Amino acid sequence: MDPFDDVLEAVGPRLRSLRLERGTTLAQLSASTGISVSTLSRLEAGQRRPTLELLLPLARAHQVQLDELVDAPPTGDPRIHAKPIRHHGATMIPLSRRPGGLQAYKQIVPEGWPGGEPDQRTHEGYDWIYVLSGRIRLVLGDRDIVLLEGEVAEFDTRVPHWFGNPGPGAAEMLCLFGPQGERLHVRARSK
Repeated sequence: MDPFDDVLEAVGPRLRSLRLERGTTLAQLSASTGISVSTLSRLEAGQRRPTLELLLPLARAHQVQLDELVDAPPTGDPRIHAKPIRHHGATMIPLSRRPGGLQAYKQIVPEGWPGGEPDQRTHEGYDWIYVLSGRIRLVLGDRDIVLLEGEVAEFDTRVPHWFGNPGPGAAEMLCLFGPQGERLHVRARSK
């Protein structure tokens, strides 16, 4: 098997992961890229080989560099050259590069982010949040918690959840997102 086949096979799961991280539907991505929902679905499922004509608009839509979509073979340099992702007013800095598995980010959110009333969502996986500075409001099911600097929360994302920054000032946090079944091993304790 050609070593590039492994690189190409990993593109589909990476595309799906990027789309889900951003809370984008296939229909929304289709509208912003001009690529049909059917083609996007087949790309994510690995049933269609990625081409440059498909990857360029997807990289633009996800606001990532093309090499992040294809995860070119490593050069031997273990450093991660983080490229900030700006999404809905927040800045996410990737701290890991393992596609499809546990993902680590530093997230910076302005006061009042994301705006509006809490809109709880569910999805597969587990989230872990460590507040570096500021305050993060976490609405998890029927619980409403404000996490302060140095506090940690971990939760199953199948439970309806929402988080935002009640202020004052910007908040910074470390976030780990794991797929279903890949639980983290830190537990938050209430005071």
